[in-house]
Amino acid sequence: MHFQPFARTVESVKNLMASYLLPHGYAAPAPSALLNELRVLPEVGRATARLATSCKESRAESAELTAGGEPVLLIPGFLAGDSTLVAMARHLRGEGFRTYRSSIHANVSCTLRTATMLESRLESIAERRGSRVRIVGHSLGGMLARGLAVRRPDLVSGIVTMGSPVLAPAAHHPLLGRHVGVLVLLAKYGVPQVMSADCVGGECAREGFEEIRSPMPADVAYTAVWSRNDGVVDHRACLDPAAVHVEVPTSHIGMAFDPRTCDAVSAALHRQLAIDVPDTLAG
Repeated sequence: MHFQPFARTVESVKNLMASYLLPHGYAAPAPSALLNELRVLPEVGRATARLATSCKESRAESAELTAGGEPVLLIPGFLAGDSTLVAMARHLRGEGFRTYRSSIHANVSCTLRTATMLESRLESIAERRGSRVRIVGHSLGGMLARGLAVRRPDLVSGIVTMGSPVLAPAAHHPLLGRHVGVLVLLAKYGVPQVMSADCVGGECAREGFEEIRSPMPADVAYTAVWSRNDGVVDHRACLDPAAVHVEVPTSHIGMAFDPRTCDAVSAALHRQLAIDVPDTLAG
């Protein structure tokens, strides 16, 4: 692979992305906005302290809480894997939810392909638990959650998104665009299971965008967690009118594990449960 074509592809990613992914009124954060992500350093400290405290809880108590818990599928953000949501999963289990991993090691594949894989995962969890499933998704994971809620409301009872720019998927920091460009180039050179040009500017991108912008099913609860300190995406793009909005003070990256976001997510899930009619799958 020669450097020059590689550099040209990465630099031209903005031209590859479909214009409808950045509607009028939204914008990519300025390069300096990435400084907001330095907040992640103390956020890691808070998360570590929370984990250390939670480890002192008795296993018996934790098992009792989890045994009959509501099923929650966790979906990581772009470039990330299930390991980034370990703190979130531990906190939710402590709150009585039964958490499930997405089986994503690095969220870099075609979003439609990933959504199909997650749909199968939901089917498996729903069958095992005998009820619909709630989804918590970070960034791109939240956009996938919204699409799945539209596609399979028979499997999804509620979603919580964290820093997910569902209104303008391309309203992200230029550095993120470079990463997308790298993936597009890798796909062009035959690397499997990564985003291609079609995923960001072709029919695949259009289908995915139309799905996440479709009306939410009336019986699927929806909470959108967002932050003014988000240095990666335009926070305005996270404020889906169909959702209940919950603001947190964290960085974009820290949203996945900061205790303040963990508390906000668990509170949102409990609120969703409080207004739900008891739900089981037919048959």
